[in-house]
Amino acid sequence: MSVFTYKALSKNGSVSKGEITASDRAEALRLLDKRGLQPVKLTASSAGGSESKAHAKSSQSKSAKSSDTSDSATPSKTPTDANGLLKLKRAEVIMFTEELSEMLGAGLQLEPALKSMENRKELGSLKDVSMKVRQLVRDGGSFSSSLRKVSDSFGPLYCSLAAAGEASGALDTILTRQAHYLRTLQELQSKVTLALIYPAFLVLAGIGVGIIFVTKLIPQLTDLISSTPGGEIPLGAKMMIWTSDFFQEWWLVMLLIIIGSALAFKAWKDMESNKMTWDRMKLNIPLFGKVIESRFYVQFLETLANLVGNGLPLLRSLELSRDATQNLYIREHMDKVIEMVGDGRSFSRCLISTGIFPSLLIDMVSVGEKTGKLDKSLRRAAERYDSELNKNLSRVMELIMPVVLIIMAGLIGSMAYLMITAIFQTIDNLGGR
Repeated sequence: MSVFTYKALSKNGSVSKGEITASDRAEALRLLDKRGLQPVKLTASSAGGSESKAHAKSSQSKSAKSSDTSDSATPSKTPTDANGLLKLKRAEVIMFTEELSEMLGAGLQLEPALKSMENRKELGSLKDVSMKVRQLVRDGGSFSSSLRKVSDSFGPLYCSLAAAGEASGALDTILTRQAHYLRTLQELQSKVTLALIYPAFLVLAGIGVGIIFVTKLIPQLTDLISSTPGGEIPLGAKMMIWTSDFFQEWWLVMLLIIIGSALAFKAWKDMESNKMTWDRMKLNIPLFGKVIESRFYVQFLETLANLVGNGLPLLRSLELSRDATQNLYIREHMDKVIEMVGDGRSFSRCLISTGIFPSLLIDMVSVGEKTGKLDKSLRRAAERYDSELNKNLSRVMELIMPVVLIIMAGLIGSMAYLMITAIFQTIDNLGGR
């Protein structure tokens, strides 16, 4: 047994000091938590103590352990995956982030904030997440590593940003920005879903009309023309008949080819050797590549600004920002930037040498280096690219509807024109007879 000297805050806000005997630091933290004390400082002073005192503390430790065991033994209502990790919906991840960032911003320490969330009945599944994360944090684990051990729903980007927040002492700011980012992403997906309802309806209607043309109208038109004495099938009708026959005979093969191609593409892009190639290709996709690029700039600049603004060295801030970047192609270039910054070169020149960062961003970084206010320059650049991201997203949304309408109008209009032309030519042949 060891004796620990502690300084802690009680529930009424008063500061208490004393000694506590426990087998290890984790057990000492549990005992203080059981007494309703939030430790500010806990250090090991000496070993031993009287046997009766050790026995008393041992009994308290056992009761605390049994309490923790009973809490952990309570069946969780939150679904889990094959690895036993909790599964959360995106809305639950957003709620967890917003609640925790507000409590940390209000001045609470991490463990009391998680404890408060654990005791709130209306949070539902987040109670289980808060409880498990708090237990790991209380036992000495970092917040980011605890998130990874509790649930995969947070994702590597979220955990990397949490690690950056812990390192810079700006966890509340990082979580606030992450909550805003997740909320914006959710709203964007909702807008996309609503915007695609009408085009999807048009596509389904077009497919239905096409099926009717191929299975009903074209065969009837063929029979009509064939039964007409001297009737000659127009070229357009011949093309439609050939297309109809082809689809009726080979539709299953075409469906299997499409499914097989999709599976082969997924297997290709999921291979480790091809992930960087796919990440580079995503940046070159028309319209969507600009969205991906702008989103990276916003995330990179905001994260770096928070880290530098909270006193972290530039090199360490770049490493943490690199870890929060999911695109492997961009990460490779950031590795080069980190290496050159480590060799003593200026940050702006390192960005120029990569060839992937825009001149506007580099100019703002250069101004920040010259004025000694790099964090403010990075925040202004982040705001600029956030506006650019919104413009790119709006442009994509505005183009979806016209493109779908033009495609469907072209397909259905062409089929209707060919059908009507064939019918009128048949009527003319009958009139000539």
